[in-house]
Parts: sequence; C-alpha cells; structure tokens
Amino acid sequence: MKINKLEKLKNLHELTRIRIIEEEIAKEYKNQEMRCPVHLSIGQEAVPVGVSRVLTKKDYIVSTHRCHAHYIAKGGSIDALIGELYGKESGTCKGIGGSMHMYDKKVNHIASVPIVGGSIPIGVGIGYAIKINKSKQVSVIYFGDAATEEGVFFESLHFAALKKLPIIFVCEDNKYSVYTSRYERHGKRDIKKLIKSMDVKFIETKENDVEDIYKKSLIAKKHAILNGPVCIYSKTYRYLEHCGPNNDDNLEYRPKKEIEYWLKKDPIELEIKKLKKIKIFNDEEYLTFCNSIRRKFISSIIKTKNTKSLSIKKLENLEYAK
Repeated sequence: MKINKLEKLKNLHELTRIRIIEEEIAKEYKNQEMRCPVHLSIGQEAVPVGVSRVLTKKDYIVSTHRCHAHYIAKGGSIDALIGELYGKESGTCKGIGGSMHMYDKKVNHIASVPIVGGSIPIGVGIGYAIKINKSKQVSVIYFGDAATEEGVFFESLHFAALKKLPIIFVCEDNKYSVYTSRYERHGKRDIKKLIKSMDVKFIETKENDVEDIYKKSLIAKKHAILNGPVCIYSKTYRYLEHCGPNNDDNLEYRPKKEIEYWLKKDPIELEIKKLKKIKIFNDEEYLTFCNSIRRKFISSIIKTKNTKSLSIKKLENLEYAK
C-alpha cells in the first residue's frame, strides 16, 4: 500500500504536535503547579500516531500511565489534557484523576490505568461488548513490555482468542520497566512465540517507523473485525526518565551506545529524512507549524490557570463519586 504525500505530511505533523506538547509539559512541570506525576512519551510518538490513523472516533482505546500521546493521537482535547494536569474543572476527569487517569467519552478514550497490566482486562471487556452488540468497532489496548509479565496478560489473550474478540493489543516495548531492562526481567523469552501460542495474530513493526506502523495497523484492524484479536508489537524508546520531566541518563542504567542508537531512530527525524528524499519537506513551513503549536499550548496554559479547581461540594455531587 502506498501513502500519498499529504498523508506523509500528516504523519510528521502529528508526531511533531505530540512531541512539542510533551516538551512544553516538561518545561511547565518544573514550575510545580502540575500537582501529579507525569510519564511523558517523548521518543515513543510513532506508535500511537500510526495506530490512531486507522481508528475512528467510535473505536475504543484504553491506555496506561504513559497516556498523553495515546489521548492526543485519538483526537483528545489539549485543553482538557492540560486542565487535568493542573487539577482544574476543565480537565478530562474534572481535575481529580491527574496525568495517569485520562478519560474522554467524546473520543472513546475509555480509561488510563496506572497499574501495570490493569488496562488490559478493561479493553477485553470492551471488545466483548462490541462482539455482543455486533458493531464494526475495535478495542485498542495499549501496554508496555512489563505488562507482558503479568498474569492478566495471558488470561486476557486467552479469553480474547477463545471468543474471537475484535481487539488490537498494542505492546509498546521501550525495553525498560523503570530502571530494569527487559533482558534482566525475563531473559531471552520469545514474545512472538508466546503470543502466537495463545492463538493471537502477531504483527511486528519497524522501530519508530510511523508509516510502517500505520500500514500494519490497517491490517490489524481488518483482521480484528473479521477474525479476532491481533497483537501489534513495536520496539520504541523513551528519551526522558520513567516518571518526570528530566533526563536521567546520568544514572547509567541505559548503555550509552543504546541511547545513541535510539536517538538515530527518532521518529520525527526518520520522517523528515523520508520527506526530504522525495522533496516535499519545507524547513520554513515546518518551523511555522512548530511555532503555531507552541503558541496554542501557551494560550491553553494561560486559559487553564484562570479556570477553577473542583470544589469539595461539587466533588461530592459527582455521579461517579457517589
């Protein structure tokens, strides 16, 4: 399948939009007005962008503690995201959930769960509901490589395969669970063999290649609707610390050569190289686009800071707080 020039530019713009928003969050976070932990997706943008390009608003997603990119790529409101980080009424959960608990029914981002593996059975339940209702939708479940070590992962794959549910399991393998590498955690375990043994179709993507992820997500969605669950396995890499706005490479838990390798695999730089090769990249236009995203973010920050936080009285009256 060929992707036209306009689609290629859209991929780059969406990668860049998420990157800039996350970078600006990192800068603002240091002012200590965002009173919740943040797990940023800088370096990992290709997976949610590639997957979300094949989804409609009616398709569902469930996410993890590192959920900002998933939410933005699905079409979530930047104002609502920022409002949630600042604990404001304008937030996706009216400011009471924070960074790790995004929810927005408007775009069917149903949950973000900070418990490792906790999002998986929720997404399976959604997939089961889709199957019962015979609707042409999919349930997309994002999780990291550490979640594949949880019992619920195996149980969920088994149930989804048994019932042939329209689910796309998306494993974002950034190699580390906080400071511990995948190899230190489970040696040479073959994730492909493991997933296929559960009778779930396995699709591996090229590292941080948004175009490849998009193409394979199209295949995955078609298969999930017609035949049942698929697992998209994508190796990627976070550039910042596990939790927080800083770079922690001074701790030396990640080898220098490994970091250098993944910096060369930066999803944005990979796309820019492709666009330059076919002569459709314009430096000036791209800079203008980047500046416009920054201006919109700053405007949203100013607007958010001027909104109210949720009062205790209103909190007590919320339907889901009763």
